[in-house]
Amino acid sequence: MKILLLGDYSNVHNTLAEGLKALGHECVVASTGDHWKNYPRDIDLKRDNGLWGTASFMCRLMKALPKMRGYDIVQLINPMFLELKAERIAPFYNYLRRHNRKIVLGAFGMDYYWAKVNTDIRPLRYSDFNIGNRIRHDEPAELFRADVIGTAKETLCKYIANDCDAIVAGLYEYWATYNTVPELKDKVRFIPFPIKPKKGKEKKAFKIPSAVSLFIGLSPKRHAYKGTDILLAAAEAVKQKYPEKVDIRIVEGVPFAEYQKIMEENDAILDQIYSYTPSMNSLEAMSKGIIDIGGGEPENYEILGEEHLRPIINVQPNHESCYHEIEQFVLHPERIPELKRQSMEYIEKHHDYIKVAKQYAELYATLL
Repeated sequence: MKILLLGDYSNVHNTLAEGLKALGHECVVASTGDHWKNYPRDIDLKRDNGLWGTASFMCRLMKALPKMRGYDIVQLINPMFLELKAERIAPFYNYLRRHNRKIVLGAFGMDYYWAKVNTDIRPLRYSDFNIGNRIRHDEPAELFRADVIGTAKETLCKYIANDCDAIVAGLYEYWATYNTVPELKDKVRFIPFPIKPKKGKEKKAFKIPSAVSLFIGLSPKRHAYKGTDILLAAAEAVKQKYPEKVDIRIVEGVPFAEYQKIMEENDAILDQIYSYTPSMNSLEAMSKGIIDIGGGEPENYEILGEEHLRPIINVQPNHESCYHEIEQFVLHPERIPELKRQSMEYIEKHHDYIKVAKQYAELYATLL
């Protein structure tokens, strides 16, 4: 098959492309590189600020359009798959629709349905927009909600979701959210995020550390929204109590390749607390034998059919839970070798990029 992956978050499409190519498919990635993360891509759609940045971007986009024709499958990372205002994206979507066979929409992150369903229907015990029946009204949640509900982004999301041929959810919570929408549930499919496992000599002989090293990557615009502010505060409180037993490594705004190198020498990663499942960031860490302290609810294991491995240290979205779990992790480092081993096995079993690419290829084949 000939496949175009348009847009990228957290290296999802670039990793998927590698898996599809390994299976013999022709695959092209067109994206911004996810801005400062600078993920690899075949067609560069990065947009710089200012008038010159806009003019340069539009020129490159128009030159790229003829290269976006004739594909069996075009997969969009999100309804906002181009660095344009929502009201200007629909004509480009229609162009892709006319000149390619099938369109697949990714349910991989922020969009209208994610915000609306988890504000109004609340199928999850907690999410980016609710804690139980209580709606989150903190500034980041309100800003994201206002950005996608009752705006041109809502119109675009509804249009593409209803018009496309399939919707792929990369996490349990996105799958559960889209399944509440009657007109969409029949076209929604869950496929795990793709990760390249670290095999052979890259595997380490895991030891019990004398001091536990915690890694946290901060994204300024998403710090409070994803709960890393709560995790960091809890970790710092634990460090204050046990200064000899824990180190904290904070990283912010570095390219993906550099980020990976800094991450590798740590025992655990502190990630999202409003998620039921590990993000791409956590999954990549787990592939290196780094333990995820974040989202690992029972539903995450159930949708994967996993009955034995439990490598994730699950936290609830509050300071007390985060503090307790981090403290227990620091006080019981003898758990670390086994959790690291399970983390790598979990990735190889459920997220191996070749296995995931096969699931995508099977879905694409049913559409054609």
